[in-house]
Amino acid sequence: MGEIDVIAVSGQESLKQFIELPYSLYRGQPHWVPPLRIAVKELLDRKKHPFYRDAEAEFFLASRNGKIVGRIAAIIDRAYNRFHQEEGGFFGFFECYDDAAAATALLGAARQWTTARGAKFMRGPVNPSTNYECGLLVEGFDSDPMVMMTYNPPHYANLIEQAGLHKVKDLYAFLSNANTISLEKIERVAEKALRQTGVRVRPIDMKNFQADAERIWAVYNSAWERNWGYVPMSREEFLLMAKEMKQILKPDLALIGEVDGRMVGFALALPDVNQALKPAGGRLLPTGLIKILYYQRLIKSVRVLLLGVVEEYRASGLAAGFYATLVRNARRLGFGDCEMSWVLEDNVLMNRSLEVMGARRYKTYRLYEWN
Repeated sequence: MGEIDVIAVSGQESLKQFIELPYSLYRGQPHWVPPLRIAVKELLDRKKHPFYRDAEAEFFLASRNGKIVGRIAAIIDRAYNRFHQEEGGFFGFFECYDDAAAATALLGAARQWTTARGAKFMRGPVNPSTNYECGLLVEGFDSDPMVMMTYNPPHYANLIEQAGLHKVKDLYAFLSNANTISLEKIERVAEKALRQTGVRVRPIDMKNFQADAERIWAVYNSAWERNWGYVPMSREEFLLMAKEMKQILKPDLALIGEVDGRMVGFALALPDVNQALKPAGGRLLPTGLIKILYYQRLIKSVRVLLLGVVEEYRASGLAAGFYATLVRNARRLGFGDCEMSWVLEDNVLMNRSLEVMGARRYKTYRLYEWN
């Protein structure tokens, strides 16, 4: 069969091979959504993307008999390690043919690289942190992923486990429909919470988008700091992500909670732009942009990806106020299917709440660790 060769990406040609691998690997796979190549290239730009200002990464390619058969990124996230006071490494952007030797070689190269930089464990996949796409799909292969969620073949779990990694945490995705969710109980809780706290819930102000985004950044780093796997986001990193989301954002699905002008919570649901990206095949030109603009008008699904409240208001029921408003607005805007993701497997309160509201867990993503 030939030996596996693992090399670090250096130069434009090997970077192109790194980017292009999934487009051949997933050819004929009905549920993979090809990301725009230009967006992938920007995320992997270690000189320009703000993530790498507080992190370092190396990209590796595996080949057999001259053919590229796999790829991986090895990552040291200094923001994560500093916040958690840990010495960790991460891996991400993992793609591989059903080739155990290639997968083991790639994961071994990533582990060796992170260990050489002081890491005591290696966790992933994260692309390149939990603030972006993360987790390996292990249940729910029969449907497309929603915006900013991953998809991979079923054999990836075996490849990673055979290489010696073990599960560290599962992340759940729940699915419901905005038109069938029973809001009566939620709205009672929501009305009481908003009345007692004096919180006003409003849409994001698109005319003052940057100012609102800056305030949301502060709430984000406060509201999520106790979550397992949380990684602080720099101002530049957060604002870049906000700028990218602005292109598809619906103001009535990006909600801000305020008390006397102070922001105390935020909720965000995004239209599932994957439904428009899929027909484009990863390219804007010559016809990709036209397809995206056409199919974007037909999107009927949303993903609730953020719902956070600062600590002093967490027990107030304010989250119900956000959720009820999101559902009402989604109905009015004509959206149906609604994914809530991701939710930690041990977040018992959230999991039970979603199930009580009629949502069903339909996808499971897994994070692995090597220590």
